[in-house]
Amino acid sequence: MHVMRNPISYTPTYLIRGIGGGGVTNPQVLMLQNGIPMTIGYAGDGGQARGDWPMENIERIEIIRGPGSALYGAEAFAGVINIITRTSAETPGTTLTAGAGTFNTRNASVRHGGKWAGIDVAAYLRVGSTEGQNSTLTADAQTLNDSRFGTHVSHAPGPVNTGYEAADANLDLAQDKWRWRSSLKRRSNVHVGAGVNSALDPDSVTSSERITSDVSWTDPLVTQDWGVGLLASYLHYKDITPRIVLFPAGTRLGSSFFPDGMIGGPLRWERQFRLSAFATYTGLTDHNLRFGLGHDDVNMYQVQTFKNFLLQPVGPPIPTGPQMDYGAIQPHISPSRRWVDYVYAQDEWRLARDWTLTAGVRHDNYSDFGGTTNPRLALVWDASLDLTAKLLYGEAFRAPAFNELYANNPVASGNPNLQPETIKTWEAALSWQARKDVQVNLNVFRYEMRNLIRSVANTSPQASSANYFSNAGAQKGQGLEFDIAWDANATLRLSGNYSNQRNVDQTTDADTGYAPHHHLYGRADWRLGSGMLLSGQINRVMDRQRSVGDTRAPVPDYTSVDLSLSMARNKPGWSLSGSVRNVFNADIREPSLAPGTAIPNDLPMAGRTLYIQASYRH
Repeated sequence: MHVMRNPISYTPTYLIRGIGGGGVTNPQVLMLQNGIPMTIGYAGDGGQARGDWPMENIERIEIIRGPGSALYGAEAFAGVINIITRTSAETPGTTLTAGAGTFNTRNASVRHGGKWAGIDVAAYLRVGSTEGQNSTLTADAQTLNDSRFGTHVSHAPGPVNTGYEAADANLDLAQDKWRWRSSLKRRSNVHVGAGVNSALDPDSVTSSERITSDVSWTDPLVTQDWGVGLLASYLHYKDITPRIVLFPAGTRLGSSFFPDGMIGGPLRWERQFRLSAFATYTGLTDHNLRFGLGHDDVNMYQVQTFKNFLLQPVGPPIPTGPQMDYGAIQPHISPSRRWVDYVYAQDEWRLARDWTLTAGVRHDNYSDFGGTTNPRLALVWDASLDLTAKLLYGEAFRAPAFNELYANNPVASGNPNLQPETIKTWEAALSWQARKDVQVNLNVFRYEMRNLIRSVANTSPQASSANYFSNAGAQKGQGLEFDIAWDANATLRLSGNYSNQRNVDQTTDADTGYAPHHHLYGRADWRLGSGMLLSGQINRVMDRQRSVGDTRAPVPDYTSVDLSLSMARNKPGWSLSGSVRNVFNADIREPSLAPGTAIPNDLPMAGRTLYIQASYRH
């Protein structure tokens, strides 16, 4: 997995096996929090609040590479990221934490775990802020407009703007077979990175807020052979952008002149209800069965559109004077809603003493585009006590997002006739316990993608935007993944991995670009005396090609080195930690979107950064 950044607020884009570059959203990867989708219907991803998770409240992060729609449904396309928060058992007592670092970054949190009236309680609250990294962008989209129309209003060269304020809260209550979780994730005064329209905008800010709540009941042995689980969840999300300068004051676009700048202000509110149930059955010899069903209600129930321009069928946008509400005349999107019903079944069948076949299938029925069925197969051979071999096949889909179906903006208009993207993946894997202290894994994979949703040129004379969304792409890829872990002694653990992938756009038979062909990672964790842990990691990213139509040289390779030193205590008292990221101040760039005319020199990442943290547990 490689993490890119997109120009808007430098929001992370997760590329798994090379899939997902070339857009400002990340709908090919399903984001879960404690197993529940965080997908926002507008863009089909985790929303602008999907980055910057408070790590001290995360117990672990699980990543599934490859298709997972047979269990998880839409967006489990390239992979699944499941962020699991800490329970009361993992947060005993009360812990106060404060940290500070480069770019005027400050955070403070309190975490508590224990029992209250027989209920297991885990609570967490964090507040923080940062001015954000401020690497210089040498040219932007307005630089190009200045050269075309004789103006001089671009803010480039100038720093990217990545500051924000954060508030996070979690509450986890559990008793017997019941669990109730709720969370708040708020990001305010979020600066817009390299600009919403790839033109530097130092003054505009946006905000987003996600509130979740879920209640579950699980009994793994409700009878001798049956286990049952029920889950109900609620998500409320709002994306508030009252005033964003798409192009700065003094911009000229052909015959259109914007003395105050070209200004937009999209606002959206969304709520989701999800109900699901599963059952397991072990009453058949050599079989472990699982069944499930569910219903999702995704409702973008309110939309507002503030701007100072109108779109026209052909030619540049028309300036209209002061910014005002155009929701009744030309909204960027109308309120939208979809219902999803699904059912799935899976059987883990022990064919023989050393062989297991897992077979599953799921059917999803969408109210807006119809149904889709996705199977998965896994044949596992325990060849010996220290060697396991697997053959896997899976299919997955990505549902069209609301903006791809119904958007009305100058970048691309929606297409209500879109069908879901699809992928088929074949894998072979080996897991070898080479020695008692050495674990080795190898995966090779191949996949084919169809019906890819892309923005294509709009040739209709009635068009109100330059492009529209269409099922216009196909892609194939292949690669390998190798990882190794060695417990060298009781205090030193060495680990690393290497991945290689090739992706080809089947429309042009050219490299899809963006993702590294070669990715090398190494890590060392050394336990010192007095409960100290010294960790170091090296990350080498190589061979990132440009996509079709982008004539720039390949994205430069880079190597980054990070170090951290922490004091881990299993008893009450003080603990300290510190980290240095990008120790040698490497010039790291993530590719800007093709064809590169908007941001020709790519997106500069942060140089050397430092962070220190102190915690006290009572």
